[in-house]
Amino acid sequence: MKIVLVGGGTGGHFYPLIAVAEAIEEIVEERVLIEPEITYIGPAPFDEVALLEHNITYVHSSAGKMPRDSKIPNPFLMLKIVFGTVHSLIRLFRLYPDVIFSTGGYAAFPTLYAARILNIPVIIYDADATPGRVSLWSAKFARWIAVAHPEATEHFPKSLYERIANTGHPIRRAIEHPAPEGGHEFLKIDPSVPSVFVLGGSQGAQAINSVVLDALPTLLERYNVVHQAGSANVEEINELISVILKDSPHRNRYRIFGLLNTLALRMTAGITSLIVSRAGSGAIFEIASWRIPSIIVPIPTEISHDQTENAFSYARAGAAVVIEQRNLTPHLLTAEIARILDNAELQNKMREAAASFARPDAAKKIAKILIETALEHEN
Repeated sequence: MKIVLVGGGTGGHFYPLIAVAEAIEEIVEERVLIEPEITYIGPAPFDEVALLEHNITYVHSSAGKMPRDSKIPNPFLMLKIVFGTVHSLIRLFRLYPDVIFSTGGYAAFPTLYAARILNIPVIIYDADATPGRVSLWSAKFARWIAVAHPEATEHFPKSLYERIANTGHPIRRAIEHPAPEGGHEFLKIDPSVPSVFVLGGSQGAQAINSVVLDALPTLLERYNVVHQAGSANVEEINELISVILKDSPHRNRYRIFGLLNTLALRMTAGITSLIVSRAGSGAIFEIASWRIPSIIVPIPTEISHDQTENAFSYARAGAAVVIEQRNLTPHLLTAEIARILDNAELQNKMREAAASFARPDAAKKIAKILIETALEHEN
């Protein structure tokens, strides 16, 4: 049984592949099946260690990314896409997998196009409330279509509805459940006050970072602040912090990280009362699985429509408050944090809404379909 995983090089496309690979391992062990050969085809992997941990072979694939608003074809990009597709066709012909699983993104296109030519079964997943172009295109020939947000279904042709499953978002087992104890000691922060976790994504978020720093002296009077600022921003922010909090008696209530590892993430989630985050679908579903109230700040629509749709989809469930970036100020952020953390009833409602939105076992649902499709094709 051979399974190929494809998806873009960002964490939002990559980690759902790892979550599904974990679920495949679990099902194979439960059913006493022969361990499948799993190959990841794509750009440089977001997390090479994750591939090694799950014995996933990496095969490089190049692809050109076409801008959303591009109306005039770029000859260089078109050539790169054609070149990547020809190479994918050769690779897939040699490997000839039993099924291909895609999380979308431009990097998945060459492999999916080659799979269509070779008539290899394809199963796709899209994490956003508004599916991406590659997902909408590949849905035409995919065996099954998994979506994270209920609204995503409306963007596909009605003729495909019977092939669409609202599975939720695949989350890695290691971070699905926060560590219930030891977080304050691990982070060396004050256990007597609530903790706010600022989660700016793997690359950080400059707009959020800036507002949080301006609000920090006020926030630290009442809360701990744990801040994932992006690896490229840590040095600069530490220099600013040395000035901003020079005379603050609450300096030890602030902790900054570039990118939290799995242990630090679980420890932080375990003691967090509220999260301030970007609106990547992966981040939203992780927050939902942790059942933590949140304030979501999507990337502006002129840069990304996906995050705005994701944010309001989650907010409609009652689990979060959305502040659009153009409205984000230190005063508004501080006021919204206080409004939520001063209202125990509101927090409970948001936790319940998050739990309902999370839809656990998404990875296992997708893995079952992949294994059944692979076995059918193999036979």
